[in-house]
Amino acid sequence: MAKNLKMIFLGAPGAGKGTQSDIVAEKYGIPTISTGVMIREAIKNNTEMGLAAKAYTEKGALVPDEVVIGIIGERLSKDDCQNGFILDGFPRTVPQAEALDKMGVEINCVVSLEVADEKIVTRMSGRRVCAKCGASYHIEYNPSKDGVTCDKCGEPLTTRKDDAAEVVLDRLNVYHNQTEPLKDFYGKKGVLVLVEGQEKVEDTTKLTLSAIENAIK
Repeated sequence: MAKNLKMIFLGAPGAGKGTQSDIVAEKYGIPTISTGVMIREAIKNNTEMGLAAKAYTEKGALVPDEVVIGIIGERLSKDDCQNGFILDGFPRTVPQAEALDKMGVEINCVVSLEVADEKIVTRMSGRRVCAKCGASYHIEYNPSKDGVTCDKCGEPLTTRKDDAAEVVLDRLNVYHNQTEPLKDFYGKKGVLVLVEGQEKVEDTTKLTLSAIENAIK
């Protein structure tokens, strides 16, 4: 068993953070702490910070950093986080990372999945889904037999709005401007490892696990 593993995954939308963090969480027996899920649970359980968050969500406003940090503090104090955790969706900005530091949460491994923008645009804009049965395809990597209709139910395939090339490019710009500076922030702390995303998930996993093992020796 590795030492207490307190992790963050960085990477642009579509880089594969969710897939890799799930695999790492299972391997090390630690929870993935999703900010969105945490906020919903805190609201449902009427915790002090949950009630604070509810006041914002009911108005359709973003939950401010200090409230999110408070909810993270509540969540990380639970027993299942005592051997470590992976933070999913937080921090997204350097001020959020600084707030995490002030709370006394010491992150000891940050994995940045490196995938070129053009590859991400190809990956995401090439996705096709069946609105009827939910089957997922890709025009390049996993096309349906005729490339137009679903193999399972024959319904026409569509592109999700957030997979449209222009939307993907907007999301990439937000990532580069707001979240990518975290690489420099955690690089200076000596806890950042870079992993080149591969075409095959299992190849990325191999590199990711190897990078983590080297980082926590």
